Parts: sequence; structure tokens; C-alpha cells
Amino acid sequence: MLRGAGAIAVALPWLEIMGTERPARAQPAPARRFLAVYTPGGTVIDRWRPAGTETSFTLGPILAPLAPVQDRLLVVDGLDMKSAVGEQHQSGIIAWLTGTPQERTSSGYGSGPSIDQVIASRISAGQKAKASIQLAVRWATGKSHGLMTPMNIANFEDTAPYSPIQPRLDPVEIFTELFGTLNPGASNDAALRLARKRSILDFVDRRYAALSARLGAADKQKIDQHLTKIREIEQRLGSTPATTSACRAPDLVDTSDYNPSAGLNSDDPGTIKDTSTDAAIPKVGKLMTDMLVMALACDITAVGTLQWSDTEAKYTLPWLKLTENHHFYQEMGGYRPAECELIYTWYSEQHLYLLQEMEKVDMGGHSLLDESVVFFGSEIADPPTHRKTNMPFLLAGGGGGLRTGRWVQYPSFPHNNLLVSILNLFGDTRTTFGDPRYCTGPLTNLT
Repeated sequence: MLRGAGAIAVALPWLEIMGTERPARAQPAPARRFLAVYTPGGTVIDRWRPAGTETSFTLGPILAPLAPVQDRLLVVDGLDMKSAVGEQHQSGIIAWLTGTPQERTSSGYGSGPSIDQVIASRISAGQKAKASIQLAVRWATGKSHGLMTPMNIANFEDTAPYSPIQPRLDPVEIFTELFGTLNPGASNDAALRLARKRSILDFVDRRYAALSARLGAADKQKIDQHLTKIREIEQRLGSTPATTSACRAPDLVDTSDYNPSAGLNSDDPGTIKDTSTDAAIPKVGKLMTDMLVMALACDITAVGTLQWSDTEAKYTLPWLKLTENHHFYQEMGGYRPAECELIYTWYSEQHLYLLQEMEKVDMGGHSLLDESVVFFGSEIADPPTHRKTNMPFLLAGGGGGLRTGRWVQYPSFPHNNLLVSILNLFGDTRTTFGDPRYCTGPLTNLT
């Protein structure tokens, strides 16, 4: 590395002057953004699971919509959510991000923080306008009225009791709070970022030149090649308007037909029916996704979560020509795998939209997805049995050296191992997370 003032450090190619000892593999930079996305009711595992080998595989029918971004996916197969002890659905959504069993107390319902909050304490709290953002679409649809279905657990570590964080529900309020004062295309932050890139390139140019005087012929040739590439980047930056910025306010669609509070205050112990709100789920979900992506791109936060409904899943899906609610097809009307597959496939389409939008955002020579880790999951694996073995987990992005374009299979390891591995991608060096009874150490073969 060439090191300069502050945090500037520039990687060098391997040079003869460095000696012939075993060249070490460069340590990847820690991930810089984290998203967790929840969908209710598990999956139809035989229709979800890919076919093939680790690096040459075909996505199953449910994941098939994600084929355009298959090279950005890591399909994580074979993990068991062993820490999900308690009520069949609620224990799952608690354990998914916390790795702790359900605790029914007046002060909380998990015995530790969720990983999004731990990551936020490391990369976002005190550094961004918001430590983290929790959003949900069509939330509080069943008898619990949202009381037991938040998936984010505060506070940060060693600050028990740990209490659930209710997600934000009103898209208009969220938009106003996050983007109401944003002036697209005129951000001074963009100019500052561009100026910093130019100053770093100037630093690199001068330091490479100084180093070159100490090198042999072969090493000088490598350095000259690096300098040529640096000057090409510098020229491209010089032709870029200083006001160019990845940060922009998303389009605010009309959501007057959507009631974000539907089900929150109802006394109905069964289905909370609101056909207008249900019909608006696709457009509201897209808006929530856009706001989450732009909150990351605008550096409002580095950590976010998106919850598609709650564990009750008593929302209807008229755009899929389904007349009953999701929970009906899972078990209440008898298990209906064909209808469940249709629903889960639609969720894969929403995941595709999120990842493609993240890939579009230029963060200065790389995409927002490149520096992020996105974790997709659910509270159960199998709808009729509520089992939590072979959980349908997906990771996406390139943050922390995550090696994607693969399908990795594990022999019934506890999913807490995955949680600690995700923390490791953010530079956290711990070897256990959540309830230690359900964690045997980080997973191998993620990076």
C-alpha cells in the first residue's frame, strides 16, 4: 500500500521489490451498506432450490426472476434456524436477525440485538443522519396487530432490555422526512465527493512517481501502466460536471388509496380486510424500495430493512388473481403449493427490482450494490409444517469480498453461523453471535 494523509491508502500491484515470499491475498475492504429484506411464510423449497453445481447452476422456478442478477447472488442452502424457539411464526422473525429465542416479557421479546442494529452501531450511528431505517409494506394484518412482528431488535449490544423497533409504515411521511428538503442535481456533497476523488488521484500520481525512481525496469513498467490508467480516470473525471450525483429524490406516486394503519387498531382477531390497501401493495412496495435505495445512495443511512407484511400474512394479492389471503394458501385453507409458488415468485420479482436499482447507482466507479450486502430471508421454511430447517436464504452484493454467482450448501449448520459471517463482512471480527447455544462459528466459503 501507498499511505498518505488521513485515511488515504492506495493498493499497489505486486512488484519484484517486495520480494519473492508467498504473495498474500489482499484483504477485501469491509462492506459499507447493509439491507435486510423479509418476506412472510417461507417458500416451496423444492421449487426454490437451484439445480447444478456451486458455480454452474440454474435457479429454481421461484428464484428464476432473479436470473438477470444471478452473478450477484449467493444462494445459501441447508442452514437450520435452530435459535427460533417459541411461537411458530413469531420465534422465526425474532431469531432471523437476532439469533436468539423468543422471550415474552413486558420489556422486549429477544435476548439480544438484531444484526442490522449491530452493523448500524459500527458504520452508521453518529456518522449518518439516521443510524438505520426500518420500512414495512401492508404491516399488521392479523390478530397480533403488529405487536409481535417487528424483526429489528434494539438496542445496541450490552444495553438490555432489547425491545422491538416498529417499522415505518406511511410512505408519504417517510418520503417527506427523508427527501422533503432534497434539491436534486444541486448537492454540494456531489462536488465535494468529486473534488476528493480528484485530490486522491493527484496524490496517487505523485506517490507513484516518487516510488518509480526506486524500482527496477520490470517494476517501472508496471507502475507506468498504473499511472496511465490513473490519468485516464482523471481525464474522465475532468469531463464530469461537478453537480453529478447519485443522490436524487425518488418519484412520489399517489398512495391515497393505501391505508398504512390498516389493522393496527382493529379488534378483529381474524383477517383485517382492506381491499383498496391490498391492491396498492405493488406500487407502495416499489416506492418503499426506491426510498430505501436512495436513502443509502444519499448517505442518509448505511443500514435499512424492508418488511413485506408481517408473519400473519393476511393480505390479499388481487394483482395475481388470487381471491384469498396469503395465510389461507399457506395453511388456513389447506396447503396450496401452486398459489404459494405464485406469491413467492412475485416476491422474487420485487427482489430483482431492488438489486437492479442498487446496481444502477454509481457511487464513484462502482455501484451501490458492489459495496453492499443484502440479506433476504423469512421466518419459516415450509408453510404447512412451520419447520425451520433448510431455510431459504439469499445474499447479494459485493461488500466485504462476498463472492457471488454461487450456490453454497451446508450440512444443517445453525443459521447463527451465517449471522456472524455477515458481521465479519463488515469488519467485525467476532466468532459467535446470538445465543451461543446455537452458534458454532462463522461459515466458510462466503468470500
